[in-house]
Amino acid sequence: MENNLLTALENNWITLLVSAVLLGGLYFLAKKRVGFGTRVLVALGLGLVAGILFNNFELETEGVGTIGSIYINLIRMIVIPLVFVLVINSIISITNIEFLRKLSVKTIAWFLATTGVATIIGLLVASAINPGAGFELTTPENFEAREVPSFFKVILDQVPSNPISDAAEGKVVPILIFALFIAVAIVKVGAKNPDSVQPFKAFIQSATVILHQVVKFVLRFTPYGVYALIAVMAAKYGWETLEPLAMLIAVSYIALILHFIFVFGGLVTFVAKVNPLKFFRKAYPTIAVAFTTRSSFATLPINLEVMTKRLRISPKIASFVAPLGATMNFNGCGGVWPAVVSVFVAQVYGVALTATDYVLIVVVSVISSIGVAGVPGPASISTTVVLTAVGLPLEGIALVVAVESLIDMGRTAVNATGTTVTALLVADSEGEFDREAFNRGDEDDLELNPA
Repeated sequence: MENNLLTALENNWITLLVSAVLLGGLYFLAKKRVGFGTRVLVALGLGLVAGILFNNFELETEGVGTIGSIYINLIRMIVIPLVFVLVINSIISITNIEFLRKLSVKTIAWFLATTGVATIIGLLVASAINPGAGFELTTPENFEAREVPSFFKVILDQVPSNPISDAAEGKVVPILIFALFIAVAIVKVGAKNPDSVQPFKAFIQSATVILHQVVKFVLRFTPYGVYALIAVMAAKYGWETLEPLAMLIAVSYIALILHFIFVFGGLVTFVAKVNPLKFFRKAYPTIAVAFTTRSSFATLPINLEVMTKRLRISPKIASFVAPLGATMNFNGCGGVWPAVVSVFVAQVYGVALTATDYVLIVVVSVISSIGVAGVPGPASISTTVVLTAVGLPLEGIALVVAVESLIDMGRTAVNATGTTVTALLVADSEGEFDREAFNRGDEDDLELNPA
């Protein structure tokens, strides 16, 4: 046992030394003022290559994983205060209640519409390629099916009872709702007695500026965190794990990419009338961070920076849409994934899906994407709800758990990009999108180089 421990420690030191050299290279690029998006892309490539080598030589990656965990913890550190302050600041800047109502309706409508289309794409691609054909039925021994909370319990869990406790537990939706109450109260009281709310409004506005600076500090670690997260992911999965489910992985990513290109690209091109290549290039930091962190909440700070600094969306639109999107916009997790898994499970168990089943999958996917807002593991819950609604065996979920983390990278990237696209569409419809500045590309980079 002692020898095993020494071997593990030696392996960790090897991976840490290799990683230290590569991270030093990333720091050198930052000092040379190489763009943030470019450095994230380089970090992703380095992490992939390093992870494959670590896997081939059976090296431990716990030390490298700690670097990634530190980055994620720093992101989580700022999410709750950022959501609280930004939601309040966004709403108190909107003096017109009718405008707030329109903003809410448009945002949620785009979220649900794109999720519905994502589900249809998932069904079409999975049905055409048949990922479950010839699959050997094997269920992991340690699999435990997730319990689906009732609709009323989900609603109750989102209502804040103790904001301090909710914040400590990282519950974003209750904090968002609490912030909404505070913001609306400020607007109502301020309409009658502006002087009474002015000190608190000044505090919120000051806190917003300060938190934006904290976000910049944290986001400077992004390339290093991306490297560590990708290296650990690549080291964890060997071909032996992926081979039986390679077709499911391929189908999932084909559906996600089609949704990304045609739905998001189409909306940006024909609705917002923006060059899609320029849009996706500017939105790249959001896509890359979402892909590597696999967390919409972790992507929230960078998405806000991208929306306001690179896409030139009004801060009051971005501050409203981005936190809401992180909690209820699940094009990948609640749209594509449940659809693909439903077809896969039906094929594995020899269940013939009817036209009614397909319609039911789309409807339930859209509804469940709202119901799981704020619930940990929304993809698993949404998929469980859909399989239950269609009458497919829940044991089928156990067949995909081995590769779900790998697919979750693409799902989260689609989720976060969908929020960015929605913010653009809403901002453009309300005259809150600076098209000229977007086309000029002024201050195009996030300037997240070390001082």
